[in-house]
Amino acid sequence: MCSAKSKTLAFTGVLLGCLEMIFSANTAPDTPVIDQAYSKLSNSITVEWRAVPGANNYMLTAQDGDSFVETIVKNSPGTVTGLKPATLYRITVRSINSGGKSQPSPFRKVKTVLAAPILSVHSPSCDSIAVSWKAVHMAAGFSVSLMRSDGLGRKLKQNTTNTSLIFTNLDPGTLYTIRAYAWNANGMPGDDFTYNQSTIPCAPVNISIEEDEPDHLLVSWSSVSLGHYYVVFVKSDDGLEVHCNTSYTQCHFQSDCGFTYFISIFAYNKAGQSPLGDVFNYTTTPCCPSDFRAVFMSSDTVRVTWAPVRGADLYETRAASRSGVLLCRDTATACTLSALQCSTPYNITVFSFSEARGSNTSCAPQYVATAPCSPEIKNISKEGLSVISVQWQPNNEEATYVVTARGEAGLWHCTSTRNSCTLMDLPCGSAFSVSAIARSPAGQSLPSYSIPLETAPCCPNDLILTQVTQSVTNISWSVGRGAQTYITILESPKGQAKCHTLQTYCLLGCITCGTNYTVSLRAITETGLTSSCTYQGYSSSACCPSGVKLYRLGNNGIRVFWQASDETINYNANLHGSKGNFSCTPSSGLSHCDITKIPCGDVYTVVVAPVTDKGPKLTFCPKKIYSVTCSGSSVGMVIYRGRSNAKHM
Repeated sequence: MCSAKSKTLAFTGVLLGCLEMIFSANTAPDTPVIDQAYSKLSNSITVEWRAVPGANNYMLTAQDGDSFVETIVKNSPGTVTGLKPATLYRITVRSINSGGKSQPSPFRKVKTVLAAPILSVHSPSCDSIAVSWKAVHMAAGFSVSLMRSDGLGRKLKQNTTNTSLIFTNLDPGTLYTIRAYAWNANGMPGDDFTYNQSTIPCAPVNISIEEDEPDHLLVSWSSVSLGHYYVVFVKSDDGLEVHCNTSYTQCHFQSDCGFTYFISIFAYNKAGQSPLGDVFNYTTTPCCPSDFRAVFMSSDTVRVTWAPVRGADLYETRAASRSGVLLCRDTATACTLSALQCSTPYNITVFSFSEARGSNTSCAPQYVATAPCSPEIKNISKEGLSVISVQWQPNNEEATYVVTARGEAGLWHCTSTRNSCTLMDLPCGSAFSVSAIARSPAGQSLPSYSIPLETAPCCPNDLILTQVTQSVTNISWSVGRGAQTYITILESPKGQAKCHTLQTYCLLGCITCGTNYTVSLRAITETGLTSSCTYQGYSSSACCPSGVKLYRLGNNGIRVFWQASDETINYNANLHGSKGNFSCTPSSGLSHCDITKIPCGDVYTVVVAPVTDKGPKLTFCPKKIYSVTCSGSSVGMVIYRGRSNAKHM
């Protein structure tokens, strides 16, 4: 930089130099010239040019059709990145300083190299590595090489136009370096792709399986070269699978009886899992049916059942007592042991057997006692109307006896540990079958022989008396359960009326009117059992009056006259005609009453009856017919026409 105060301004050469510098700083630099341009990577092109005086930076431009990529660099050589592989670009360079940019250099055409194939690598077996890749644009072929990463051994190389290949005869569990690139039609190689892959280890061998202790399996095998760890898979025949992950050469597994286990072992390293070797199977001994139980027991039979157990093809049941041993062999999960002694303990064992492992002799026995012996009823006695005492012969130790009366009316029970019990509140009119059983912790005996029992018939709940005539009364009642015939009796100091019938009603004659009776009924069963039933007393109705006559009164009046059987009884007179119905009731003690207005010229039916508590009249009193004329006023004008044909009952 020149200063105005410089003492060297007298020198013309210095001044001219300063002016040249100032002038050059304000103008763009010269256009550079490209010496060479080339592509070593699929996404970049490198350019070399001669330096331009006064240039501070350079702009590299790679143009592909209408698109371009620009990069600013300090000096030569420079690289344009972010390009597409296998693509032809026009490359230019511009020099740059504070005065601006130069014109672009003459272009060079450069094509980027092919992209590297993206490898997918795995080890399908312990001595091979498989390599595959997707097709590369503009590639004419591919070169893939493989070599141990530790440098040992020889290098393997394959050229191919396919997109996959396999290297075989490799060392198991070994790390290999794989390098691959593509070349174009001119044989120019593209980018490299490098990948490290280990071969998987070989499958373990010399596998042994044993039950080293109850409910445990020990699986062991030989060590695998270059295997880092092992995984043992044990799958049972019910589909359940467990595994063991270990760096040792053995594993312990919990096992169950009666199962078949399928065992496979894999070795692992960084490359992955070894191939599947031999699959072994091992069957454990069949399970013992320890949950068996006696589901049916009688005095001489025990039926033993149990749930099916795994691994068992056959079962053997043994029942041992002091008198001997009984055997039962079957494929079913049940066994009936017969011809046993009642109320006797037996030592019963169920053994399981399989064709693969034989018999399981470790099954534990169980003590099962047969059911008590059946009791024998000795006597049944009636203690009361609904109380029955039952006695039997006790023939078991520590047994409880249950007596049951069974019939259509239901079940009644009594229980005792001795030789008798009492059935209470048995219903009347019922037939029962009485039997006894014995119960103990071992089970229940068969029932004893049944003895029939019949209770006395039931008394009818309802009894209705209806007086039909002065001397006849109808009695009806509801059915008495268990009764076949009935005897009804009406009894008073004046006499007795009695009826024996199969029906539920009866007509009793020779009844005295106005008399109090005692009512009783006896219900009798087919076998002669009788129940005596007493009901509320009965009073027959008062006697009907006699001598009923009509007299004409003046002013259309009528007087009804009768002869009373008892002056303390009230009576009621009723007249029925075509022109109307009329009635009158006299005061107590009178034997007549008057009807003041009654139409003449009509025939009337006249009934005079005692007044009862239940109604104004009785229907069985005699009816008389009178004709009331409209001429004259004497008594003779009321003409008696006779009795009516009244029906009773």
